[in-house]
Amino acid sequence: MAQYEHLPIYKKAMDLAVYVETIVRGFPRYHKYTIGSEMRALAHKVLVLVVRANSEQDKRASLTGVREALEELKILTRIAHELKVFANFNSFECLVKLLVEVSGQNDGWLRSRNPARPSDEGPGRERAYIHGAPRPPGGGR
Repeated sequence: MAQYEHLPIYKKAMDLAVYVETIVRGFPRYHKYTIGSEMRALAHKVLVLVVRANSEQDKRASLTGVREALEELKILTRIAHELKVFANFNSFECLVKLLVEVSGQNDGWLRSRNPARPSDEGPGRERAYIHGAPRPPGGGR
């Protein structure tokens, strides 16, 4: 099996999984065992798919799986924010930043595997962000 500990996306995905475990611990009991367990499972799935992608010849399937799991995790994060499940706004903000970082690294890796494909971003295309999350400077409506 190929080495993966050196990969920046692996390190960020590990940070994401550990952070999700940490914040879910502070959720109210009902949400800890419903939405929290789904968030934990998706964070673990992202990590496993990153490791799998590193060892495969054709990485597109695993990287697409990472993208889908991250999108599901973004949706659950938004639901948890709307339900006021997070202990404070800072924990939500940190989770969103980690999600954006891992998503960006994953998209970059996927683009490097498909160089002929036109970029998903460009003139007239706006990057999607989680509603309520802080936007980067110069990139908002």
